[in-house]
Amino acid sequence: MAECGRVDSHTSGHTMDKSITLPPDEIFRNLENAKRFAIDIGGSLTKLAYYSTVQHKVAKVRSFDHTTKEAASDKLYEISVQEEVTARLHFIKFENAYIETCLDFIKDHLVNTDTKVIKATGGGAHKFKELIERKLGLKVDKEDEMTCLIKGCNFVLKNIPHEAFVYAKHADSEFRFQTANPDIFPYLLVNIGSGVSIVKVESEDKFERIGGSSIGGGTFWGLGALLTKTKRFDELLQLASKGQHTSVDMLVKDIYGGSYAYLGLTGDLIASSFGKSATADKEFSKEDMAKSLLHMISNDIGQLACLYAKLHNLSRVYFGGFFIRGHPVTMHTITYSINFFTKGEVQALFLRHEGYLGAIGAFLKGAEEDNPNQYSWGENYAGSSGLMSVSPDMNPMQRARSGTFPFDMLEMDRLERQLVNLPLLQDPSSYIPDTVDLTEDALAREYWLYCFEEALDGVVKRAIASQPEMPEAAARAEKFRQKYRHKLQTLRQQPFAYGSLTVRSLLDTREHCLNEFNFPDPYSKIKQRENDVALRYYQKAVRSLEELSWEERQFALVRGVLAGNVFDWGAKAVSDVLESDPEFGFEEAKRQLEVRPWLVDSYDQWLERQKGPPHKCALFFVDNSGVDIILGVMPFVRELLSRGTEVVLASNSGPALNDVTNSELQILTERIAAMDPVIQAGLREDRLTLVQSGSSSPCLDLSRLDKVLAMVVRERQTDLVIIEGMGRAIHTNYYAMLSCESLKMAVIKNSWLADRLGGKLFSVVFKYEVPPDKQPSPDCAALTP
Repeated sequence: MAECGRVDSHTSGHTMDKSITLPPDEIFRNLENAKRFAIDIGGSLTKLAYYSTVQHKVAKVRSFDHTTKEAASDKLYEISVQEEVTARLHFIKFENAYIETCLDFIKDHLVNTDTKVIKATGGGAHKFKELIERKLGLKVDKEDEMTCLIKGCNFVLKNIPHEAFVYAKHADSEFRFQTANPDIFPYLLVNIGSGVSIVKVESEDKFERIGGSSIGGGTFWGLGALLTKTKRFDELLQLASKGQHTSVDMLVKDIYGGSYAYLGLTGDLIASSFGKSATADKEFSKEDMAKSLLHMISNDIGQLACLYAKLHNLSRVYFGGFFIRGHPVTMHTITYSINFFTKGEVQALFLRHEGYLGAIGAFLKGAEEDNPNQYSWGENYAGSSGLMSVSPDMNPMQRARSGTFPFDMLEMDRLERQLVNLPLLQDPSSYIPDTVDLTEDALAREYWLYCFEEALDGVVKRAIASQPEMPEAAARAEKFRQKYRHKLQTLRQQPFAYGSLTVRSLLDTREHCLNEFNFPDPYSKIKQRENDVALRYYQKAVRSLEELSWEERQFALVRGVLAGNVFDWGAKAVSDVLESDPEFGFEEAKRQLEVRPWLVDSYDQWLERQKGPPHKCALFFVDNSGVDIILGVMPFVRELLSRGTEVVLASNSGPALNDVTNSELQILTERIAAMDPVIQAGLREDRLTLVQSGSSSPCLDLSRLDKVLAMVVRERQTDLVIIEGMGRAIHTNYYAMLSCESLKMAVIKNSWLADRLGGKLFSVVFKYEVPPDKQPSPDCAALTP
């Protein structure tokens, strides 16, 4: 922990009773590697952005050369942990009262920076220019506020899938997150600062301020201060959240005794803001006046936004600015206004990170030579605060845990490849990867949060065991446990903190936290051992399949994929068996499978399709290492190749649980090719292609795939997509609609989920789907192989 000095009242705006403590590991992370800064200073909040490099450990695999004496054992490959440097964006938001303290902290801990300039935007950039230059020794270069705002908005909409949301106060889930649409333009941005600016955004660099109003956040603050004698903005919002506007506002029913049905006006509609205060002979509470004022300004802004949206034929309207501040009452009043004036035709959309837009834009202006837009970026859940983390309405216990320094953070990691939609999605704009939204399903949410917390001890144990040569691994694993448990506790109180809460996001958060404490691949040694064992049985498995009749072989191949999918260390029911019985094998897994008819059973339709002409190209998203990929998937791939179908195997770019990675799959496939002429010919003739998916998750988001994979899919004219595994085919993509044939195969290895789906442990999902326009004509005769 590092002590920071006292903030003087003449610079901060109010006196602090004691020094504040800033834990550098939690707030100004990787500051010693900071390369470039940007700052956005508003009337009350400062948003700091900086780019840094992060050194972390990655697990690499390297094939043994079995023609030499290098390999002292029968192991297929060796694993080494190496240091790798990646880029990360840090965004920190704090009150202006702390700016001098934070600048001191940055100065004291900044080791080296390549840049001599700090990009700045916002109204306070001029006010604090001299202070920043004196403290940091950097020249302040001011950027246009609106340009930065638009750049930042475009960036978050493109790179954070659950950035935008609709606020519905009285719904089961107040926050309804929008899926990222690849085409974000055009849209209307209503920025509510001291005043209101309404901007039409048509492309990355083309935008126009088409209107605005002087009645905005400053009006609420100024009139609120006069009415309530309350000087702090957040205190005004808190007053408004407790007030009843009906004691101050004149309603339609106060004038007409009820609704005005002829004009379609309900009795509870505000006819005149503050209308009762002119005639009522009484004192009004601060809370009621603040609430009335909030309604008045929000309704005015909402109506203005609607008029401009209709005038320019825009259906997407985003609201941002310090007036919003993620405050529920503010979002509710604006949403109500938009719904009323457009009769539900336009939705009010808010942004999880709207407070950072200016800082992000200023940073991007300073980094144009690096062209950040040529990469994809991903939110790092381990280092980001959640939505509402510093809201004035936050649970007092939650706020107390944030300490004396009220900060809010966003971290984004640069991904090594550009991520794009799978070209075979039927409608990318309506695609939702996740099957269940846990923010809306309270029963499922409670179960899965409990499930992940219960599994924590096992994950810690596995992480330590993966690094036996590192004595400090236990201490790092304990830090991981604390951090991930804290994340789970936050999500229990605020399920919407990082967007839609799903099994996928819980898994991804865990992976991010493991990486944070240098556990890049806790299952690497397990995967290595299981791959080595499964390879010994590959030829025997293939020979037994070749002895079967064609129809028997088709069923055996499907059962093989399903049995292989049982070997999943991410499922507690399976990991318990694998821990206690290392001899549990492929044949035992087959016996565990549900007998037909399966829980979801399209096998007969699949068999009929197999009697027809072969597919041109099959894209196969694979799952687990070991038995799954070697004894389950590869024989299935072999059959497709033998039929004349090209195959693209898509595997994870980075490790997650015991899923096979692309680098591991390259080595495995080469070894299998040495034993199997069919696989060897497939590789040699370029009919079998291995491509990384761009994902490092046990689940699968088809809207964020490696651009190279998308290109291969187009070039090969792929007409069949196969998705395997519980994470990829049940937790995600169960309802995904594709423009070609698809096959989703999984074994349910969680008894709670099985029960919910009407099955039991080891129930089978075999879902073969054909889009309506690809259905065969009834008079087409099936070809028999």
